[in-house]
Amino acid sequence: MSEPEATGGDDGAPTPASEVVDSPRRALAIVVGIVFIDLLGFGVVIPVLPFYVRSFAVSDVLIGLLAASYSLMQFLFAPLLGRLSDAHGRRPVLMLSLFGNVLAWTVFGLAAEVGVLLGTTAALATLFASRMLAGAMGGNIATAQAYIADVTTAERRAAALGLVGAAFGLGFVFGPAIGGAAASDGVVAAAESVLPSFVPATRFSLPSFVAAGLSLLALAATAAFLPEPDRQRGTAERATLVGQFLSALRAPPLRGLVVAFFLLSLAFSGVQVMFIPYAADLFGYDETQTALLLTYIGVLGVLNQGVLVGRLSRRYPERHIALAGAVILVFALATIPFSHLVGAAVPLGSVGPAWFTGPVAVLLAVLACLSVGNSLLNVALSTLVSRAVPADRQGNAFGVTQGAGSLGRTVGPPLMAALYVLAYWSPFVAGALLALPIVAILAGRTLGAVAPAAPPNESK
Repeated sequence: MSEPEATGGDDGAPTPASEVVDSPRRALAIVVGIVFIDLLGFGVVIPVLPFYVRSFAVSDVLIGLLAASYSLMQFLFAPLLGRLSDAHGRRPVLMLSLFGNVLAWTVFGLAAEVGVLLGTTAALATLFASRMLAGAMGGNIATAQAYIADVTTAERRAAALGLVGAAFGLGFVFGPAIGGAAASDGVVAAAESVLPSFVPATRFSLPSFVAAGLSLLALAATAAFLPEPDRQRGTAERATLVGQFLSALRAPPLRGLVVAFFLLSLAFSGVQVMFIPYAADLFGYDETQTALLLTYIGVLGVLNQGVLVGRLSRRYPERHIALAGAVILVFALATIPFSHLVGAAVPLGSVGPAWFTGPVAVLLAVLACLSVGNSLLNVALSTLVSRAVPADRQGNAFGVTQGAGSLGRTVGPPLMAALYVLAYWSPFVAGALLALPIVAILAGRTLGAVAPAAPPNESK
């Protein structure tokens, strides 16, 4: 089947995709729904992942290395998938990545069984292989962002990309809750009584299988309902991964954004990878309790990215929103590891339920700041990227920036995990320090945008 081509206007310029797609709003709703289902599956496994690694009696550094293996493969493959989506279509790339997730989560849930048969080394190798496969297929978010850029106008793009952030948030509202329930003793016992004997039913395998099922559902929805958008196809020559990054770094509109994506991912790795061990070690939380905490973060993400970002984007430029988000994020990252110490000095008395102690109250407040900062910064950066490149390079641009983020997550998790082993607070403080250059980059862009132009030289 031939690729649909964007039609041209009277002046020969390509018509924006939003003008030739039959129902842009319907297409937008479908792709956001697919992102939600896929991220729901990812959220299911998040609460149990660190406990899964610890069940093999290995160092917490392995948690960071496992996350790095995913990000390394995503770094290598995201620009390729973005370029393929420009050349061959968004829909096929989305379907390929979702199919890879189905396989990856299924294999991930079988790692403990491999360990019983072949030993711990083989089990860990299975975990790494599954996460590397998922990372290689992990370009679906960049492709979804490019799809949204295809079917929305520039004026509405920030709000539309905010809906992707809201889908992330919803995935982390319901995903961890489902994962925590799937890992509970009652559900595990019920599953053991109904599943065939060859299907392992444990607090680690069941969430993995649920995630695989959700990715399969997203794959089916993509195949059945998602149309391929009409767009201007990419005509640029094929470039190597290094060439794409060098090209982006040489382009003034993208240079700072690529660096910001890299630093943001590197800085945020401390929270992404080591927050659950921190909650388990300092607050004594188990899988179900950490799942509830992640659900709380997800609710905040929905409100911030689905409502707050859209409203702010109609009143303020994206560069201002990004700068505010970066400042708030630095504060939150630096404060998280000391929330239990600060909370110990907060006298709540008999206010609220017994579990609502001073340390918990402070932690919840700091996490709210973290969610606001991350929501503002991520959506605004994505919008700035979409405005910095022409229509036929959207997939390539998002692939490069996602690749920069993946590189940050490749370097960050092992570093942050090693720091956590040395001192529990160090990954978060290091993340805050790494985020400071983002503030400088965005402040420079903001000041440069408002600086008055130099008057032209008058001829004599």
